[in-house]
Amino acid sequence: MDTYQHILLAADFSEHGRLVAQKAASLAKLHQARLSIIHIVDNLTIIDSTYGPVIPFETDLNEQLIQASQQRLKSFSETLSIPEERQFLEMGNAKLEIVATAEENQVDLIIVGSHGRHGFSALLGSTASGILNHAQCDVLAVRLKGD
Repeated sequence: MDTYQHILLAADFSEHGRLVAQKAASLAKLHQARLSIIHIVDNLTIIDSTYGPVIPFETDLNEQLIQASQQRLKSFSETLSIPEERQFLEMGNAKLEIVATAEENQVDLIIVGSHGRHGFSALLGSTASGILNHAQCDVLAVRLKGD
């Protein structure tokens, strides 16, 4: 078996996410691989199809979410010694953005935390399941305790 050269950690900054990050860092060290990190910001819906804008004043909450996420990503990455050029912040659908970033950066292992839900997703979680089904590389779903 070949060793991994480039590992991508999908981070959500949750309490459980730190355990996933520790596993990613350990695997990167074991394989002497580069470790990158990605965080996805969900699009914030402030418009209701029936009533129009939910928030009646002008504000760009998405920009505020991105700025806050950039700060958290930078701080989180520092604890893992991940350089800025391997820190990725995207907005949109998590599974699509993670897979696209992995392909663009020649990642050979994606590590993601897994929450239990229902159906097939109960085994992995909907994001982890989507990544597993679409990624061209290996995917490690780390089971999050307490779910």
